This record gives sequence, structure tokens and C-alpha cells, in this order.
Amino acid sequence: MSNLIPAWVDGVLTPVDKLAAHVQGLRHQAVSVFVVRGADILIQRRALGKYHTPGLWANTCCTHPLWQESADTCARRRLQQELGITGLTPEYRQQIEYRADVGGGLTEHEVVEVFLAHAPADLHLDCDPDEVMDTRWINYADLQAEVAGAPERFTPWLKIYLREHAETILGADMLQS
Repeated sequence: MSNLIPAWVDGVLTPVDKLAAHVQGLRHQAVSVFVVRGADILIQRRALGKYHTPGLWANTCCTHPLWQESADTCARRRLQQELGITGLTPEYRQQIEYRADVGGGLTEHEVVEVFLAHAPADLHLDCDPDEVMDTRWINYADLQAEVAGAPERFTPWLKIYLREHAETILGADMLQS
């Protein structure tokens, strides 16, 4: 699989090596997916072998589209590759841009297409251990409380999503559950 992701170099969208984009802090495309089941959100703990933010909790799935891959195709591909999830229909929620230090001299400067997918009660997970070390379902209020109490356990982007974009991503009903 190619490690070339879409990044802006001198204002032009260009295929760039994923690690190079993070080392240089280049603005690049990304995809994030939140899978929900009723009032609960599926979060994942990133595998310890990940080159940045290992062992931290994140939303269901975060990734970069391959060069010339659409965001919705990317969302479905990574749900299947990381978590073994198939058959869901991710719904586009919004585009978010953020810049965050992710440690080790690496920077995420992402233009993220965010999706929400509704899961059935019997959703089966088959996680790739190179990507995901743990998963769990948690309601929004409990997740907010955990992030407030131990922010170092969560990825920078999840904290940004919850702090600045939760209602648009998850919907007002979920925030009140």
C-alpha cells in the first residue's frame, strides 16, 4: 500500500510521503469516523507500535486518504482495515482543519473530512493489532469527563473534536443523552 497522501506543497495538492508530511508539518487531507450505537461512541486505543500518539484513545477511526482516493471510500476502507467493520454507511458531517503537536517532532496539520456511522447492536469488531490495541463503547458525558480528568490519555484531535465540534459531529440529541 502506498504511503503517499494528499498534502499542499506551495499551495498545490501533491502526493507526499505520510511521515514526511508529519515531520514537515505540511497541511494535508485526513478522514475521521465516529461510529455510534444509540447513545454510545466507539473509541479506540491506538496500538503501541504507531509512530505517533501510541497508546492514546481516539475516535473510532482516523486516517489519511491515499492519493486520489475519495474521503468516503477512505472512511469505509479504514473502518474495515483497522476494526473489521463492514456494512456501515458513513454520513458526511463536516470539514475541520486543525494543527496539533503529536510528539516526537511530528505535527498533524489536517484538513479532515469527518463522518458519522450508526452501528447495529450486534456490530462485530475484528481489530488489526498493528493499528488498534483496545476498543470500547462510551457515552458522550462519560467521555467528556474522562478527557477532562486525564487529557494525556487522549489524542489531540479527539480533544479538539469534542471541545469545538461535538454538536456538529454527533448531533445535539447525543450530547444530551
